[in-house]
Amino acid sequence: MTQNGREASAPRPAPEETSGLSLTEKASLTSGSTTWNTTAVPGTVRALTLSDGPHGIRRQPGSTGDALGIHNSLPATCFPPAVALGSSWDPELARRVGTALAREASALGVDVVLGPGVNIKRSPLCGRNFEYFSEDPHLTGVLGAAVVTGIQSLGVGACVKHFAANNQETDRMRVSADVDEQTLREIYLPAFERIVREARPYTVMCSYNRINGVYASQNRWLLTDVLRGEWGFDGLVMSDWGAVNDRVAALEAGLDLEMPPTGTDGEIVEAVRSGRLPEEVLDRAAGRLLALARRLEDRQRFDGWDADAHHELAREAARASAVLLKNDDVRGEGPVLPLDPAAHRRVAVLGELARTPRYQGGGSSHVVPTRLDNAWDALVSAAGRAGGQVAGRTGEQARERTGEQATTLTFAAGYRLDGAPDAELEREAVAAAAEADVALLFLGLPDAAESEGYDRTTIDLPAVQVALLHRVAEVCPRVVVVLSNGSVVSVAEWQDAASAILEGWLLGQAGGSALADLLFGAHSPSGRLTETIPNRLADVPSHLHFPGADGHVVYGEGRYVGYRHHDTLGTGVAYPFGHGLTYSRFEYSDLDARETGANEWSVEVTVTNTGERFAHEVVQLYVAFEEERPSRPRHELRGFTKVGLEPGAAERVRFPLAGRDIAQWSVSRKDWRIDPGSFTVEVGASSRDIRLRAGLTTPGDGYLAPLTGMSTLGEWLAHPAGSPALRKVLGDSPAVAALDRVDPALLGMALGFPLIKFSTFGIGLTPEVVDRLVTTAAELHP
Repeated sequence: MTQNGREASAPRPAPEETSGLSLTEKASLTSGSTTWNTTAVPGTVRALTLSDGPHGIRRQPGSTGDALGIHNSLPATCFPPAVALGSSWDPELARRVGTALAREASALGVDVVLGPGVNIKRSPLCGRNFEYFSEDPHLTGVLGAAVVTGIQSLGVGACVKHFAANNQETDRMRVSADVDEQTLREIYLPAFERIVREARPYTVMCSYNRINGVYASQNRWLLTDVLRGEWGFDGLVMSDWGAVNDRVAALEAGLDLEMPPTGTDGEIVEAVRSGRLPEEVLDRAAGRLLALARRLEDRQRFDGWDADAHHELAREAARASAVLLKNDDVRGEGPVLPLDPAAHRRVAVLGELARTPRYQGGGSSHVVPTRLDNAWDALVSAAGRAGGQVAGRTGEQARERTGEQATTLTFAAGYRLDGAPDAELEREAVAAAAEADVALLFLGLPDAAESEGYDRTTIDLPAVQVALLHRVAEVCPRVVVVLSNGSVVSVAEWQDAASAILEGWLLGQAGGSALADLLFGAHSPSGRLTETIPNRLADVPSHLHFPGADGHVVYGEGRYVGYRHHDTLGTGVAYPFGHGLTYSRFEYSDLDARETGANEWSVEVTVTNTGERFAHEVVQLYVAFEEERPSRPRHELRGFTKVGLEPGAAERVRFPLAGRDIAQWSVSRKDWRIDPGSFTVEVGASSRDIRLRAGLTTPGDGYLAPLTGMSTLGEWLAHPAGSPALRKVLGDSPAVAALDRVDPALLGMALGFPLIKFSTFGIGLTPEVVDRLVTTAAELHP
């Protein structure tokens, strides 16, 4: 499948033969032997090692380990979590990070990396949003496929998770995500589908939750009909840790591996012997484990990795991921950022997060980093190289830097990380700001605010931090806010107090140095928002439904997730999906949109850097539908490209479009539907910064629903076989005569009646006649 197409995946070899194994051995292969290992069968298959690793390898020492030993793991590079990496909008960078993860996994003896997570950000309150890429399935699928491709390029297995509709942590092991099929198909499944078809992951992990009442681990429609039958996946499906409630039912549904072990292999053996579980079902699941082991024989072996090189890759990824939300011109002197470290300027660095960084979320993805940069030290180092000095770090002797004095840096903690008020820390920070030309204020959420296992209840920053910002803004004219958070925080209350806002997300172990690179202008910010920042939590489309109650969460907003909701209704937002500023400017020109085949189009545009420095632009393509009464999202992301350009340089960007990109899921057809008509392609810098538009048309997919007795009169008259069938069967009957002379108002009402309902009106449309009409219409339009 191409980025925009949906071609069927190539077939793979059938699962390995299991006839030489005993029933007990086959049952053992469908369950782990320890928390992180599958079960070995001597002479047949070794135990495979699995490890958490969406943004770094969490390999516990020893042979067993435990799922709750979050901080007890071997050091590995902590790359930016998906919340940040997604904001890079850079699939090639994501692929390189995936390759680095694979090398470290191999060196640490890991066969399968449990990641990436590609669940959609339905609500900013989800406690695990930092592990997910985006509110948009196209962007999520492209970046997820890139990470999987990178991991598996060295023969290490990837595990795409959590399949599916795992969009909250509240009651996550029991809650039923009650969601209609069209919403599932258009929002919550496409990222998984793209990754399965394009990147061919070795494994998929099912989620804890139920989907419309059925546990994902026991959901045959999900694991067999859709995943394997429709998408062609024939890798291994494993459970999330502890997600299996009924091993026999799970095996029958298409789950191959229960993790971790529950000591219930005997249940499988007994079910086969009693005839309750067909042995071929067990053979199929055990065979997939053997097939996975066979694939992993090609895994490249490494003794170690270049820790410095991987740290620099983490720094590059962090730089590419931070999003510059705002950068005002203050007093006609130009934008506040970037700061010149060689300038004679006093800069107050405020906020404990500058010195004690928050760089990842809590839970199973927690990585013990090989090293950890903080922004304060990185800023000091950069200013020192430019001839600056440190004039006063709270509680310490001032430390002079060599060379001519340029930028002078001071530090004050300003607040406590636990959110408790501390008047003295606040006073010191305000005093430092009062003596500064620029205040760099580091704000964000504490570790306890975001983690696997629970959701947030607010999108507000801690009150003590917002209070500090307002006091700092009163004494310093130029305030730059640098944020650290794993999901959206509200900015509406306080953004007017800041001249610039740099959304830093959670940037991994090299985030501190990356932020210094951006703040001092060594690099231009190039990240873009992958989730809308609302003005209020109440503006989030899922607000009235999240997180549900009584064991159910209703996806009442349907397909209108994130920008699909806001842009369809035109509601105000703080910052739209796709937004992000740079230190340069870009112009779009010469849009060319044309048909290249049956339901295939090409869209080209020229992008020019009209600014004074090298920078990146993320060119975004949306497909739009103008409707007076919306029946679908007004527009949807269907392509993007990140280009880096020198000042004055231009690049021609091309996007392919295919029928799937304008299709909707039809529940009645159980397939994708393309309606004939016109649509618009929009090219721009965000979902609300559309620079160019062009109209295109489609003949549709040619599908005509068969006419039945329950088809309405309007559907019969609109169908190419409907009117001919009516005339052929009814001729000059009273029913036809009635159509010719009926009052227009009554006709309008009649058009909505199913044909069979006219059998009671005494105009000759008996059930037998309707049956003849249906047969005739089928003959005229088979």
